[in-house]
Amino acid sequence: MAVFLVSEGNGPAWDDARPRREQAGWDAHGEFMDRLLHEGFVLLGGPVGDGERALLAVEAADADEVRARLAPDPWLRDGVLHIERVEPWTIWLDGRR
Repeated sequence: MAVFLVSEGNGPAWDDARPRREQAGWDAHGEFMDRLLHEGFVLLGGPVGDGERALLAVEAADADEVRARLAPDPWLRDGVLHIERVEPWTIWLDGRR
């Protein structure tokens, strides 16, 4: 298994007037992401910078698996987010225990 860095940006259904946790479908998105975390697919994740995008570190065999596992996310399906990039990440330093 390899680690991939996934960059997700706000999609066409993103409502600029609402904070992240008040976007349409937040609960379903959160449940989906929690499931992927508990399955060990998602290692780390969350919004970065000004909140216009989020980063995920995931573990998968290849980029196709990453996209396939994320495809059912309600926020991706409904256009609240979109995947900008999926890149392999060679981790040389890891302080997590």
